[in-house]
Amino acid sequence: MDLKDIINEKEKYLDKEVTICGWIRNHRDQKTFGFIDFSDGTCQKHLQVVYDEKLNNFDDIKKLLVGCAIKVTGKIIESKGNQDIEIQATSIELLGNCPEDYPIQPKRHTREFLREQAYLRPRTNLFQAVFRIRSVAAYAIHKYFQENGYVYFHAPLITASDCEGAGEMFQVTTIPLDKIKGEVDYSKDFFGKMTNLTVSGQLETETFAMSYKKTYTFGPTFRAENSNTKTHAAEFWMIEPEIAFCDLESDMDIMENMLKYVVKYVLENAKDEMEFCDKFVENGLIDKLNKLLNSKFTRIDHKDVIKILKEADVKWEFEPEYGEDIAKEHEKYITEYFNGPVFIKNWPKDIKAFYMKLNPDNETVAAVDLEVPGAGELMGGSQREEDYDKLVKRMQDLGMSSEGLEWYLNLRRYGGCVHSGFGMGFERLLIYLTGVDNIRDVIPYPRCPKTCEY
Repeated sequence: MDLKDIINEKEKYLDKEVTICGWIRNHRDQKTFGFIDFSDGTCQKHLQVVYDEKLNNFDDIKKLLVGCAIKVTGKIIESKGNQDIEIQATSIELLGNCPEDYPIQPKRHTREFLREQAYLRPRTNLFQAVFRIRSVAAYAIHKYFQENGYVYFHAPLITASDCEGAGEMFQVTTIPLDKIKGEVDYSKDFFGKMTNLTVSGQLETETFAMSYKKTYTFGPTFRAENSNTKTHAAEFWMIEPEIAFCDLESDMDIMENMLKYVVKYVLENAKDEMEFCDKFVENGLIDKLNKLLNSKFTRIDHKDVIKILKEADVKWEFEPEYGEDIAKEHEKYITEYFNGPVFIKNWPKDIKAFYMKLNPDNETVAAVDLEVPGAGELMGGSQREEDYDKLVKRMQDLGMSSEGLEWYLNLRRYGGCVHSGFGMGFERLLIYLTGVDNIRDVIPYPRCPKTCEY
């Protein structure tokens, strides 16, 4: 039986005998009785196990340490303590012992320490909440797209193309590193050409949009970016939908609808976990998310954002400029200025990717970033360039070779159409949902520079 069922339907199980299996989170033994803080991982809440000397293995039970796996049989009764119910044990059986040097003792541990014990940290209250929220949010994302007629596409993890053109990619090769001297002959490698781990599944997902109209990918991506900030990781998950016959305005509609759907679903289906994060991680977290649900997202051109920033009575660390990107301080100001989420659209072409549709002014592209209060940029998208000649010229202007991307260009020749899409880093969403401010703490096993631990 799961503890979740007992907690959620306590009236049903009151004065009934049940059997539960789980782990000891804390243990306080007295001379003739004892209390065990019990968890089985099925819910955020714990159950107090009360036992006394009437049990024939009482002396053995008193010796059980934190971390032990146990099987408890007993009657669910109303508690005389802080909790609503507890279990009066008639039997406690040791299923898996745990030594005294078990690292996760019932005390406050720093998140830095727990990163070094990543394989054990889901046993703590914080990470029990965070990773259940991660699970619920992942389901909500799939649920949204499936309910709206999208086809789930598995983008390849090994690719010969660089979607972002940044070059910060992990190379995949079967050539022993100690055999590489000077130029590498990739024709002798496994794939016969240079290949890498993907930085984005977008380009491949566009191929399915041209067949299924609405598609999405949700999977791991990789960046060989030597950055040790709170928001960067070498391996992270991305949600990337692509929609045919969809322009930038419709793209923003979908971005807003999807985000609100996921936030609402998490608030409704991970209530205990969200209340824990609200109480112990970010005070006012639930109010922040409810405010987002009730907000109408502002839509404003990049040039108008720069104008607002320049006219603001603020001494900026980084001075805002037309034609340039905006900084974290600018994102924060803009969401406060409009008192809610903001779509910043029509960005300067020189700071955006090659595949974005060139606007009639020949200076900007139909790109959009979503800025949310307290987190900054959460999503980025664009209308894709559907004109073959314009896309080829754009690549030439950027000094990009079309070699290896002929298939992508041909999408414009073989029944191409207006289409758009966006990407959202899943961990960035989780940072926003949980209030936990470091990407290393919202992904089970973080992969960062000099970090590949368990």
